[in-house]
Amino acid sequence: MTDTMIAQNDITLTIDADGVIKTAVSSEALAEESLEAWHGRHWNQTIDPAVSAQVALMMKGVRKGGASPRFIVKQRFPSGRELSIEYTAVGLGEKTGFIAIGKNVQTILDLQSQLQLAYQAREQDYWKLREIERRYRLLFDASNEAVVLVRVSNLRIVEVNLAATQSLGLLPGAEFFPAVQPNDRKLFHTTLEQVREHGRVPSIVLHLGTANAPWSLRASMINNEDGSYYLFQITSIGAASPVLEKQTAYPGNEIFQRFPDAFAIIDPDGIIKRVNHTFLDLIQIGAEGIVLGQKMNRWLSHPGSDSSVLLNLVQRQGSVRQLATTLYGELGTKTEVEISAVGNKDKAPDHIGVLLHDVTIRPRSAETGQPASDSPDIVVDDPHDEFSLDQIVKASTASIECRMIKSTLEKSKGNRTVAAKRLGLSRQSLHTKLNKYNLDKDI
Repeated sequence: MTDTMIAQNDITLTIDADGVIKTAVSSEALAEESLEAWHGRHWNQTIDPAVSAQVALMMKGVRKGGASPRFIVKQRFPSGRELSIEYTAVGLGEKTGFIAIGKNVQTILDLQSQLQLAYQAREQDYWKLREIERRYRLLFDASNEAVVLVRVSNLRIVEVNLAATQSLGLLPGAEFFPAVQPNDRKLFHTTLEQVREHGRVPSIVLHLGTANAPWSLRASMINNEDGSYYLFQITSIGAASPVLEKQTAYPGNEIFQRFPDAFAIIDPDGIIKRVNHTFLDLIQIGAEGIVLGQKMNRWLSHPGSDSSVLLNLVQRQGSVRQLATTLYGELGTKTEVEISAVGNKDKAPDHIGVLLHDVTIRPRSAETGQPASDSPDIVVDDPHDEFSLDQIVKASTASIECRMIKSTLEKSKGNRTVAAKRLGLSRQSLHTKLNKYNLDKDI
């Protein structure tokens, strides 16, 4: 058995009971290394000092017989070369010493190191790609012109920004082709053929939507692992979009966005059509265009009180009042809310308005019973008070947030724009939190 083990390894050392090397034999793979200089030297003198003490301790356990577990040391050869050698020591008796059988694993370790470096490089490339995607998303959502991503195979819309939804009523999943007026469809198809051939074409003028208004359309081609896509950049020609004009003239949209409670409009399938800024704050998303066309169940999925339960109740009863549930944010937050909802008609509504009221615990004054104006702390004077850990954590977080907002506003001398910038919030988000903590009257 020993002969077989020796034949399969690169170094065989015979070491006496004091740890002195008596014989050293190498395989053909290490034939260029002369090991005679090791004879008469202590084994610990030929290996990395950092592990010599551990090796000496291990040898004590095998001198009486048996074999040690495998261990790797940095072996220093007489030529000055260093290699990683994996040894197994076999005891020959307490007074006789032991045999150490080693195999060169330097190549394996080098490959592992290269693999680790390749993995780290891939990880860095992944995060660079995520950063590029994040910047693309910010530009996509912030663009004032309509931007639409359409799948080449079926002309189905994959993504749209807020401008495209508001001005042309385009939503993910719908077909783009019906938006083009019949008289312009031949030109549109010819343009798409040129895009597939050249990757990009000059702008063309099309009449889009029911208003038959003229729009400038620039088309380009995007190819990735998921398939091929058209990127349409659409700009209104002449007068502004009728939809945008209507929203600008009608004050309801501004009221909708400034409403302190979260509000959303969904269809009977739970697909989001409109949301206000407070809703975006609660789900931790920065732009309305990102959530349009998404299902409400993505953020309202608490078992027993998710969006499907809400839709069923509205379909059967016509409305819902104070349904307690949890709204989940994109960055991991959970907000306890009460939902009231109603359809645009009693039976089979086409659209459903959903009001979500944040019921995060706010303290009440002992004298008036009204919410306190400065600190939403929970004070647990009685150990028998039934406050859950979750409630205490939420109240503590709210207390810190309240104090930071108040302190920042004081330093900013009441300038909410400056305070919002220092806190890393939008001005609307700051306004919402001021209402939440009843700080509007104090600042």
